[in-house]
Amino acid sequence: MMNSEKPKIPDQKIETRTISSISSLSLSVRLKYVKLGYHYLVTNAFYLIVIPLFVVILTHLSTFTIEDFIQLSANLKFSYLTTSLMTISVVFLATFYYMSRPRNVYLVNFACYKPGKGQMMSKELFMQLSAGNKCFAEESLAFQKKILERSGFGQSTYVPESLMQVPAKQTMEEARKETETVIFGAVDELLAKTGLNPRDIGILVVNSSLFNPTPSLSAAIVNHYKLRGNILSYNLGGMGCSAGLISIDLAKHLLQVHRNSYALVVSTENLTYNWYFGNNRPMLVTNTLFRVGGAAILLSNRPSDRPRSKYELVHTLRTHKGADDKSYNCVFQQEDEFKKVGVSLSKELMAVAGEALKANITTLGPLVLPLSEQLLFFATLVARKVLKMKIKPYIPDFKLAFEHFCIHAGGRAVLDEMEKSLDLTQWHMEPSRMTLYRFGNTSSSSLWYELAYSEAKGRIKKHDRIWQIGFGSGFKCNSAVWRAIKTINPTMEKNPWMDEIDKFPVQVPQVAHITY
Repeated sequence: MMNSEKPKIPDQKIETRTISSISSLSLSVRLKYVKLGYHYLVTNAFYLIVIPLFVVILTHLSTFTIEDFIQLSANLKFSYLTTSLMTISVVFLATFYYMSRPRNVYLVNFACYKPGKGQMMSKELFMQLSAGNKCFAEESLAFQKKILERSGFGQSTYVPESLMQVPAKQTMEEARKETETVIFGAVDELLAKTGLNPRDIGILVVNSSLFNPTPSLSAAIVNHYKLRGNILSYNLGGMGCSAGLISIDLAKHLLQVHRNSYALVVSTENLTYNWYFGNNRPMLVTNTLFRVGGAAILLSNRPSDRPRSKYELVHTLRTHKGADDKSYNCVFQQEDEFKKVGVSLSKELMAVAGEALKANITTLGPLVLPLSEQLLFFATLVARKVLKMKIKPYIPDFKLAFEHFCIHAGGRAVLDEMEKSLDLTQWHMEPSRMTLYRFGNTSSSSLWYELAYSEAKGRIKKHDRIWQIGFGSGFKCNSAVWRAIKTINPTMEKNPWMDEIDKFPVQVPQVAHITY
């Protein structure tokens, strides 16, 4: 009779494996501390060189007598004319520098719109309404259900009232109502937070990718708040989910030109007019991803606003891959075979996003990374390209450059790829994942819900650096880098997370089954 018991592993093999595991762990820990020591050594190299030199100079000066100092003073005497010319030159250069240097741009405050409970859309309700509209085939319903189960969404995202009816009311009137409710709600809260008179706003930038009525959304804001007649207003359309950072970049450049100005940036998207009621699978994905949201941001270049501002804008960087056909076509608004309009998402989207991210961080890296990381990156590049050594490309550790990451909550796959590519921890990804879970993909405004999450958690400390990364059609990858001017006290904040922040973070299952 055969013995059914599993063969026992000899104790010697178990011991060997244990020793091997301990050895690998020990090596990993040693390498970690070696890199940490290297980082501190390079970062503080200036002080390590200057302080000993300063000590040597002081030691040498301590040997000087009073006669030596008198002789040195006599040798350094200048004529009256020379002194006057030097003084005038210094004053001229200082004035020229002050007049020509870039103006600091401050983020005074921002606000994110939170819809009412009547607009909450559970995943079961989503499927019930989709089935009730009678325009989706069974295969399309099953496809949407599968995507939604893996989306990383919770049960409390929001959709406009027009889509909560059967049949849905997809009209221009309802679309205007949705967008104006979001925009005015966010701007009202921002004005209440800052106490700003609307007529003090000199620059207005609004972005909405798919909904661009006439008059424009920027004109609607001017009309509603009775803004002044010489306001510089801009309305950005068709620029995708990364348009929020494009708006920040545009406002920054305008603030460099116009002194003592306030710039209002508004980011939103419209679902009513762009919900897809067809059966083309690449177009159905957007229905399961996008939800209602919007944000309003107040920027200033007034030095007097610095004490009351939250952040200072350090860098903006824009990368556009539209010259490549694959990048250009990966997010495309078009008609299906039945002439129903929708936004088609290509299967190559993640690969395209990865290429755009690589191009963006390659340019951003030298601006933000410490010298220690730049040296490692450069050494690896020389080894691979010049010496032809077969080694992996070095991925810089951006955690040394930033304390907080706000990554566009475009979808679970996007966040998974970013976490892997940048070697981020769950703590760093938490604002993005919780925003996706609670609010869904709110397009260009998602970055501000993420920053609001970090504020509500009390994570933002003085001098902390924040990296906002946005992706959008075209294809574009844009970045904004902020530095906290002060520690944010969550008890003094009003944002969409405050009344429920204690419930987060939550564990998001890989698959959340839907029964309807």
